[in-house]
Amino acid sequence: MRSEELTTTTMKKTIKISHKDKNSHKQTADIIKKGGVAIVPTETVYGFAADAFNIEARKMIYKIKGRSFKKPLVIMTYDIESVKILADIPEKALKIAKKFWPGQLTLIFPTTELGKILSGGRDNLGVRIPDNDFMLKLLKEIGKPLWTTSVNSSGEKSAKEFEETLKFENLVDVMVDGGKCEFSFESTVIDMVKFPYIVIRKGCLDTNEILKYI
Repeated sequence: MRSEELTTTTMKKTIKISHKDKNSHKQTADIIKKGGVAIVPTETVYGFAADAFNIEARKMIYKIKGRSFKKPLVIMTYDIESVKILADIPEKALKIAKKFWPGQLTLIFPTTELGKILSGGRDNLGVRIPDNDFMLKLLKEIGKPLWTTSVNSSGEKSAKEFEETLKFENLVDVMVDGGKCEFSFESTVIDMVKFPYIVIRKGCLDTNEILKYI
């Protein structure tokens, strides 16, 4: 189901917040904790975000985006220790994570039992710690991971400026205006479930530089 096909029963009053507002991360955290779906700025592109432990909020992201449930979302969290609750980080991968996180790098790891439950039975999980002040404050305020994915209808370009997210107004609970994203390009994605590791998507970070640390 694409965003334009959502029925009027799903329409809601969207709260708009500037990331410059002193309490923007707290306001956004309160809404997400109550099961809301947010549009948030990161240093790469804008993202949909929802509480990783709220199944209905996760489903709503899929509906708004028009994304197949077969395609996984990415977990964002604020430190490596919280990643370990959901994913098993191989020793070599941990070296890379410590070097490039926070940053524009998404790493795919085997799931823990809890991670498998949250991801609907998947045996792998994409994780990123963003290098964005607002997002790090938000993640710390919430105190638990978020499901995230780029803001766009499935198959279309990702939103890199706040104006490009406005097509989803009244479908999400809160939208945070962070201006233009710093890099305006998606994160690099590396599958680290098995060695040799596979570059799934080339993005902001130079993969050759990353692989030097393996």
